[in-house]
Amino acid sequence: MKTPKRIEPLIQDGLVDEVIRQLMSGKEATVYVVRCRNGIRCAKVYKEANKRSFRQISDYTEGRKVKNSRRARAMEKHTRYGRMAQEEAWQHTEVDALRRLAAAGVRVPQPYDFHEGVLLMELVTDSEGNAAPRLNDLVLTTEQSLAYHNTLISAVVRMLCAGIIHGDLSEYNVLIDSNGPVIIDLPQAVDAAANNAACKMLLRDAENLAAYFGRFAPELLASDYGREIWSLYQSGQLHPDSPLTGRYTPEEKPVDLNSVMREINDTLKEEMARKLARTTGEH
Repeated sequence: MKTPKRIEPLIQDGLVDEVIRQLMSGKEATVYVVRCRNGIRCAKVYKEANKRSFRQISDYTEGRKVKNSRRARAMEKHTRYGRMAQEEAWQHTEVDALRRLAAAGVRVPQPYDFHEGVLLMELVTDSEGNAAPRLNDLVLTTEQSLAYHNTLISAVVRMLCAGIIHGDLSEYNVLIDSNGPVIIDLPQAVDAAANNAACKMLLRDAENLAAYFGRFAPELLASDYGREIWSLYQSGQLHPDSPLTGRYTPEEKPVDLNSVMREINDTLKEEMARKLARTTGEH
């Protein structure tokens, strides 16, 4: 096929030999199958900011650290340079997340090179060597659904232990190879400790998984893995192999009646003092 303009620099620099075909086009990038000297890989070409359909990007970028102070100021002021820096940071987030998650034992594609806004990474394949299907393209049995759901919830836990929340996890961002689920699409990955929307995004990721797999295994629709995981994380009890039940019961602390009565008495005393002050003032 004709070489897309954005991939031409990679061919000129010897990173890509040939573009074989377009694999898919999503809301933030177009992915191509390419031939390199070391085999067949994917080339993920990120769309320009004004052509992306990703909403509320500021929710995802909150808390991301920028080491260069000049760049950080430019990003805050939304200058032309700042917008370019913001775009570069958005793209680099996926590369960093892929490396961190692979080190944490999460199944993600292996990144190879990031060049001129194009990410070269592993082509995830099925048992026959073809591009692996996305989860939403499959019809699952109840057993498969329960097994895949368990694998992905375990991955969500490992991601959170590594300080990362996917932020857009669904059946559209999971590939199924011969060994099971592989998580993809991470430019919007959230810093769990620095983003105020982290809890909301983790809950949404867990709810998306329950809703999808619940089509084939209805018992998952009543689960509440998201709140259970976040509760363990907040209390410092979450680790990669934490046993989960899928149930969450808010901790109910006993009411301290003595404390309540003291507050009531203090309020009454303050009110009596104000009335006395007003009466004294009138005289």
